[in-house]
Amino acid sequence: MDAHLLNQVNWDERAELHGQDSYYDIAGFLSGASSLREAELILAGEVAGRDLLHLQCHIGLDTLSWARLGAVVTGLDFSGVAVRRARALADQARLPATFVQSDVRDLPAGLREGFDLVVATYGVFTWIDDLGAWARSAAAALRAGGRLVVVDIHPLAQMIDQRDPLIVDSPYADAGPQIVQTTTSYADATKRLENQHTVQWSHSVGEIVSAVAAAGLRIDVLEEHLSTDHNDRPSVLTQDGDGRWRLRVWDYDLPVLVSLAATRA
Repeated sequence: MDAHLLNQVNWDERAELHGQDSYYDIAGFLSGASSLREAELILAGEVAGRDLLHLQCHIGLDTLSWARLGAVVTGLDFSGVAVRRARALADQARLPATFVQSDVRDLPAGLREGFDLVVATYGVFTWIDDLGAWARSAAAALRAGGRLVVVDIHPLAQMIDQRDPLIVDSPYADAGPQIVQTTTSYADATKRLENQHTVQWSHSVGEIVSAVAAAGLRIDVLEEHLSTDHNDRPSVLTQDGDGRWRLRVWDYDLPVLVSLAATRA
């Protein structure tokens, strides 16, 4: 089985499980809560009435949270189970949305030049072997003047498996495919996965920015965040008195998230 299919099978299984846990607060969402976080909200700005494409949308919580803000949303994911779950959630929430199953590296023709905003957040690039293809798809989806918004776990934070004692278990930059075995989903450590192997890739900040620029987009914002409002890396991040999570190594804070915004001319 090739890397793409191996990952797809794994994410099909996760998509079936997710939402049956406290990590994805479906009940809270259906009661009106939003799953969106501060970094992407700031970069996206006003979205009401704008056409928004959410790449790697999983079960659609964030996509539908954008819809609640007035965006005209389309979600794209390679997992058929995730797309099915997202459509069902849209029906439950009575929110208009389109969900498409597709490889993010090969944008369907019907989505080209159709969007004011393309958004991808949290767990984006570790699943992408070809950053250039990903960035070209994102750029192709945008109308002239459209904006790409990306927020992802910082490559430095991705490297660290455990903070105390410090254990580093993956490279910072592209070193080719890495086979990773994970017995449970990040959303629920009590449920064992049947499909435990995935293939993942490491990409540096420089590689990400260069791919976006090479796709013809103008980089407007690039930020490395030293704190976050959510614990994206249990056993790695620590929570301070202000409620925010940080990656502190030898008394120094390292970046936990990277975000960028880029515009199609």
